[in-house]
Amino acid sequence: MASLLVTGGAGFIGANFVHYWAQTHPADVIVVLDALTYAGRRESLDPARAHPGFSFVPGDIRDVTLVESLLRSQQLDTIVHFAAESHVDRSIADPVAFIDTNIMGTHALLRAARRVWIDERCGASHRFHHVSTDEVYGSLAPDGSGFNEATAYAPNSPYAASKAGSDHLVRAYHHTYGLATTISNCSNNYGPYQFPEKLIPLMILNALSGKPLPVYGDGLNVRDWLHVYDHCRAIGMILTHGRAGDSYNVGGNSERNNRALVAQICQIIDARFAADPALARQFPNSPAAHGAATASAVQSVPDRPGHDRRYAMDARKIHSELGFVPAWAFDAGLAATVDWYLANEIWWAVGASNCFANSSPDISRRTRQQARS
Repeated sequence: MASLLVTGGAGFIGANFVHYWAQTHPADVIVVLDALTYAGRRESLDPARAHPGFSFVPGDIRDVTLVESLLRSQQLDTIVHFAAESHVDRSIADPVAFIDTNIMGTHALLRAARRVWIDERCGASHRFHHVSTDEVYGSLAPDGSGFNEATAYAPNSPYAASKAGSDHLVRAYHHTYGLATTISNCSNNYGPYQFPEKLIPLMILNALSGKPLPVYGDGLNVRDWLHVYDHCRAIGMILTHGRAGDSYNVGGNSERNNRALVAQICQIIDARFAADPALARQFPNSPAAHGAATASAVQSVPDRPGHDRRYAMDARKIHSELGFVPAWAFDAGLAATVDWYLANEIWWAVGASNCFANSSPDISRRTRQQARS
C-alpha cells in the first residue's frame, strides 16, 4: 500500500491520474494538493471522491511548511508532481509565473521531501516522481529521429525553460542528497478534463459555439499525441518499477500536424451532428447545426513567437524496461475525446467562459485578435 501526495491533482493530467490510481489501487491513500488557479477544477475530481483514502488540501506547492506537515501527518511516501504552469502562450506573455511555480515550486517540494524523508528519516522507502514535457528538448527537424532520454536539453520557450530547470533540480536532489526521484517527459496529452485553452478542446468548443478555429501559421507544426489515460498508466509503471534516478520518455506514437488534426476534429463533429439531430438544438451556433462544414470556420492566424516545428518521442526505453505500450489508438482516442466534450457541457461551460479571465493583457489581446481574424 502506498500513500500519495498528488500536486496539481485538480488539473487535467493530475485529475485523470487520481481517477486512474483510485481505480487501480483501492487501498491507497491519495492526498491532492492544489492551489486551484485558473486551470484547476475541483469538479474534475468528483469521480474520485468515493475513494475511501481520498482527500483534498487547497494549498500552494511553494509552502514548504504545509508540504512537510502533510508528509509527516499523513505518513506519505510518494509525491507525484503535476503542478505546473503549462501554457506556452501564457509563458511568452508573462514568464514570471512560470519561474515561480515550475522552478521555485518544484524546489520547495524537493526541500520538503528531503527534510522529511532524508534528514528526519521518515521515508526509508519513498519516491518523488516529477512529470515533465518533451518541450525541454527543443525542436526536431522534419526527418529527425525522436527525442530520447540522452537528448540534450534545448528549451525554446519560457515554459520549456522552466520545466527544464525543474528537471535539473529533481535530478540534482537524487545525485546530491539521495532522494529517490524519477522523471517522465511526455508528448502532448489529450482526453477528458483538459482546460479549454489547449488545442484540442479549444477547437472542439469553438466549433460547438460557432467561433473561429484559429490555427497558427501554416499549421504544419507537428506534435506526437498521447491519450491522458495512457500517460497515467505509464506513470504508474514508473512509480512501481522505474529505477530511482532515471528518466523515461513517454510518447503516443501518433504524430500529426496541427492542420490535419483540426481537420480530423471537424470531420468527427460533422459526423456526430449528422447522426444525432439533438446536437443541433443543444449547440445551435455550431456550423454543423446548419448543415455547414465545421472546417469552414478554420482560420490561419499569425504564428506564435519561437514556435517549435516538431516534437516526437523515442519511447523505446519505457517499452523495453517497463513494458509500456499505448493502449489508445489516436483516431479512437480523439473521437472519444470529442464525445466526452459533447456529453459534458456542464463541466466545460464555466471553464470556457473563464478561459482567459486571468490572462495578461497580451494574451487577452491575442485571443481577441484570433477570434476576429
